[in-house]
Amino acid sequence: MANAAPSNPSIAVVIPAYNVENQLDHVIKSLPSYIAHIIVVNDHSSDQTENIAKSFDNKKIMLISHKENQGVGGAMISGYEKAMKLDADVVIKIDGDGQMDPAYIPFLIKPILEGKADYCKGNRFLRPQYLVRMPFIRKIGNLGLSFLTKIASGYWNIFDPTNGYTAISTYVLELINPNKFAKRYFFESSMLLEMGLLKAVVKDISIPAKYGDEKSNLSEWKSLVDFPPRLIKGFFKRIIYRYFIQDFSAVSLFIFSSFILLCFGIFFGAYYWMQSAQTGNIASTGTVMISVLPIIIGIQLILQAIVLDIQNTPVNVLTPRNSSNSMKFPNPQL
Repeated sequence: MANAAPSNPSIAVVIPAYNVENQLDHVIKSLPSYIAHIIVVNDHSSDQTENIAKSFDNKKIMLISHKENQGVGGAMISGYEKAMKLDADVVIKIDGDGQMDPAYIPFLIKPILEGKADYCKGNRFLRPQYLVRMPFIRKIGNLGLSFLTKIASGYWNIFDPTNGYTAISTYVLELINPNKFAKRYFFESSMLLEMGLLKAVVKDISIPAKYGDEKSNLSEWKSLVDFPPRLIKGFFKRIIYRYFIQDFSAVSLFIFSSFILLCFGIFFGAYYWMQSAQTGNIASTGTVMISVLPIIIGIQLILQAIVLDIQNTPVNVLTPRNSSNSMKFPNPQL
């Protein structure tokens, strides 16, 4: 890709489609005319999804059919690879179930085209009136997962991490190995983890979801069990990579020092506690303080590291920007 952003950006939409025969036709027809490429990825549907995609007489529409179901992440990887081959500049993800209103595409891609973000995602929580129709269990699940994702990715300024309405600059997309993305429902969260490692700028866009007769394939309870271990792994990977490989800063020093102090305090205290339990002799005040003080200081250092980590949220856009880069499209009213 060229070093400078094009003056007439090419916008591609990837639609991961799995058993959405009742919604796909409307989703495709509702896409705005300025979309250059519409890539439908049929993820081995068992209904008429593929035939509906084939029924359109539109050169913009390209169909990719999986012989095996690969999940939303697998479908998006195929779509991203196709979009990059088509030299698209921005790639939008819109699910085939009709929950995402294409009228909000201008809001989603505007920060990228203006050089203010590398990756934009929808957020259903920014405006309270959008949450009225959201199922209660989804609200609770999103609260927990959002907090864990903030810690894991380093994007303390984002929320609603499982929101699948996204847009990404292909310049940034080409910097990531597609195999790093999760192929199932952890896909959106894995995108944020990879963005965090790149220090890409991520921006939340206020976009409501439409809840109709479609059925979500994502189990909230399953995600609450399956996601945390992956997020914990992503957290340690980010901390090691950002603060001990890419750089060594005050955060690195605080983390290292707190680890030493906590280990010393915990093991020292545990040793004398067991010794006291066996002998019946109460540990002296000095012995207790030698154990407690390092733990207190270690916790304080961790809290300070968290504060600095929040302040280190990426702000420098990776995508090259050209001041002439502009695009005319209607502005929807929120």
